[in-house]
Amino acid sequence: MAVGQGEVTSFLEAARRLQPLVRESAGEGNLHRELSKEVAEAIVDAGFFRMLVPRALGGYEIPYPDYLNVVQTFAEADGSTGWCVNQNTVLALQAPKLPEPTAREIWSDERAVLANGPPIEADVFPADGGYRLTGSWRFSSGCHHANWMIALVPKNKIGARMRSRSPDDLLLVMRKEQVKLVDVWDVNGLRGTGSFNFEIDDLFVPESHTFFWSTKPWDSGPLYAMPMTLIFSSGFGCVALGVARSALNAAIELGIRKRAEREGSLLRDKSTFQQSIGRAEATWRSARAFLFGAAERVWESVCSKGSLALDERIKLRLASTHAIRAGAQVTDMAYNLCGSDSIFERNPIQRRFQDSHVITQQIQGRLEHYEKAGQFFLGMEPEGEF
Repeated sequence: MAVGQGEVTSFLEAARRLQPLVRESAGEGNLHRELSKEVAEAIVDAGFFRMLVPRALGGYEIPYPDYLNVVQTFAEADGSTGWCVNQNTVLALQAPKLPEPTAREIWSDERAVLANGPPIEADVFPADGGYRLTGSWRFSSGCHHANWMIALVPKNKIGARMRSRSPDDLLLVMRKEQVKLVDVWDVNGLRGTGSFNFEIDDLFVPESHTFFWSTKPWDSGPLYAMPMTLIFSSGFGCVALGVARSALNAAIELGIRKRAEREGSLLRDKSTFQQSIGRAEATWRSARAFLFGAAERVWESVCSKGSLALDERIKLRLASTHAIRAGAQVTDMAYNLCGSDSIFERNPIQRRFQDSHVITQQIQGRLEHYEKAGQFFLGMEPEGEF
């Protein structure tokens, strides 16, 4: 069922209304390494984590390009908040892969939030009615405000007794109180995401709370026909663009009011400052146009055909990685324009500088994605998943 335009507008307007609160609370999130309780509660209350939940489960199922706009809006106020909105919301795309009764159990709670993370080590064995799971996982962004966790076990880590019935990676869903959070989040960027590790020791997970990565969704909506990794990557591209936009805005505001040392003239009157702002704007606007253009084309295809061609997947992956990389370039340009004051923690551009470079280190921002796209454009068979 299509979402009403009023709901889309409502989410965008609500995100804009929350920007001042998110911006004011960013320091607290950075200090305590999790979103402030007030921000997390406001995002949950407004239903943002249900934007991609199927309407059949009481979600909003908003169009993909509109979702990206919401993510960017949050990231303009704070990178960690934008990151968590994307990470925790995209996980709801897994809802129609779960058995429907389990999906209804989880999302009947309007405050349901999921977190996950890639495995460090994981062992899973069959048991009567389900599985027994032991292992550890990392980078569990938003785990502090989540109440459900997803643990992924790669196929090559699945025990020999299970491989014959395991077509792909296995994912298991459990309540957060069934896992142990481990504080390893000693970082300088995206601190507010609180991306702790989590551990599980011989936990029984009923089969009804599991699914395989390749499981066909029972909901036929276009969102659930899209590869989840591409929605993740484009969402993180929008986080990078949001952080860069706020950094560039800060540099522009500084240039309008600050005078150059020993010269007396405003920074904005210097040709070098003007040129840098022009180059930064061109870089940011080009990267955003590429990403949103690719996203629009993908959305049109999946809505009309229910599937995507390889070139559409490649271009969206390339645009997402480029947005992450270009976002860091723009933030660097703004950081340099702000001079020596930008090195102090009290200056918000310092946090944006740190955040933007943490984003580039995430798997979606790896330089190797340029290589894979290059293989495609050179007429070769691209390696990896798209």
